[in-house]
Amino acid sequence: MTEITREEMDVDVLLVGAGPANLACAYRLLELIEQDKASGGSLGETVIMVIEKGAHVGAHSISGAVLDPVSLKELIPNFSELGAPVKTPVSSETMLYLTHGGKFKVPWVPSSMRHHGCYIISLNELTSWLGAQLEAKGCEIFAGTAGAKLLFEDDKVVGVQTDDKGINKEGEPKAAFEPGMNLRAKVTVLGEGVRGSLTKTLISKLKLDDNRNPQTYTTGVKELWEFPAGTLTPGAVYHTMGFPLDRQTFGGGFIYNLSDTVIAIGLVVGLNYRNPFTEPQALFSQMKTHPFIAKLLEKGKMIRYGAKAIPEGGYWSVPKNYGDGFLITGDATAFLNPARLKGVHLAIKSGMLAAETIFAALKKGDFSDAALLLYDQKWRSSLIYQELYGQRNFHHMFEHGVWSAPGFVVRRLLQGPGAFRKRPPIIEDHLNMRKLTDYFGSSVPKPEQWRPKPDGKLVMNKLDAVYFSGTHHEEDQPSHLLVKDTGICATKCVSEYGNPCQFFCPAQVYEMEDEGAGRKLKINASNCVHCKTCDIADPYGIITWVTPEGGGGPKYDGL
Repeated sequence: MTEITREEMDVDVLLVGAGPANLACAYRLLELIEQDKASGGSLGETVIMVIEKGAHVGAHSISGAVLDPVSLKELIPNFSELGAPVKTPVSSETMLYLTHGGKFKVPWVPSSMRHHGCYIISLNELTSWLGAQLEAKGCEIFAGTAGAKLLFEDDKVVGVQTDDKGINKEGEPKAAFEPGMNLRAKVTVLGEGVRGSLTKTLISKLKLDDNRNPQTYTTGVKELWEFPAGTLTPGAVYHTMGFPLDRQTFGGGFIYNLSDTVIAIGLVVGLNYRNPFTEPQALFSQMKTHPFIAKLLEKGKMIRYGAKAIPEGGYWSVPKNYGDGFLITGDATAFLNPARLKGVHLAIKSGMLAAETIFAALKKGDFSDAALLLYDQKWRSSLIYQELYGQRNFHHMFEHGVWSAPGFVVRRLLQGPGAFRKRPPIIEDHLNMRKLTDYFGSSVPKPEQWRPKPDGKLVMNKLDAVYFSGTHHEEDQPSHLLVKDTGICATKCVSEYGNPCQFFCPAQVYEMEDEGAGRKLKINASNCVHCKTCDIADPYGIITWVTPEGGGGPKYDGL
């Protein structure tokens, strides 16, 4: 392919990703600029641009979600009067331990899991609403536009190259080819969400995770179920432990009553699991067959499906999130409290603090590392730090499953009172996966034995489930799932791990096909729901997720 000539555009502030963090950032920044103008400030015209890879704002937004409204109230105090989709207060909360056929209620709900004053929401709907509020302020959001590449001058970020439109599978321009632009900015804000491709590149290039723990993740699989009017008690919250997860695997289930007609139900599975045949989507299907949950879903029907990875490393895994010309916000910088299972309020707060930092930088005309250090100082003096530091060891306590917490506490006590303030050692999630013979011994079972058989209601195969995610990609484009060496898949991985990509992916993107005397990897990139699990869980670390052509992917309406 010949070299592409790209148009360039200069902006003052470029925000990559229209999630809660970056929308809050742009909203707050516009407020500060308006206040500056009203008081006769000298800032002048400021160009703010937001780009979003989804087809529309909110298309790729998915979470549980129980919202702590503290940051939203600070950002938009009259959010309720403005019609924010935050209308279902938590009315009750129950924690259950599930066995294979039974359950018992956990008598004591930890304070971190109490949701008084919180709301059950759809993150998709909240993000869409925030986008509308921002556009009402005159800020244009360019949806369907992906950030394909960071622009650098030495180690300074100076903007982003957007995605090319109309490239075929062979990498050649089609008739409708449109080259991406070089958007040059004084400061670039990365709010791509979990495991963002630009953020991952930036962290690696500038070693932003030095002296931090590697990030640790879970994958959440979620569905919406619809029921006849009056069936449900709005605001009821259930969290589950135990079945269908084994004792070495971190995670749990959730059931949230969004209204009297809609339930959000899902399962979160830690990606530091040992069993190479662990399959989050199949485990979620198994969870729904539990007698308690099957009875709960009896009168309903599934209407939406989705999945995403969740950054759960907490305080010890937060990278340096500022530098020459850039800031990182929300899930992209791991601002999520794993003990509370909440990150939306921290994302919004991080966006507001980023806006205050950028405003100060605009006033000074200084976008250096030293100037943007203010962001670090601000989040460490905010509720973000209070929550993350207070729960800094939460995920590490469960590094070896739900029953490993007492052992972690004992080890720390034996190390002395200061041990709880020290960063515990941890390895990347995929390094925990055991080889087949190490995990199963000489008799390796067939993975199909764990999969419940599809029944058309509680249990769906992956392809049928993907249909309910609204996922669509232009078929004739380069694969956005890059495998460094497919020979490993067909040789080492077959014998050592049994090709776990076929299991950890919740969308049947990866398949191994027989080819002569061997096997060959087939990548169904058009199925991808953008969860990023493959980029995290591959035992060889050879899968890289990059952005496909903007506008593709899931449409998470209501999720």
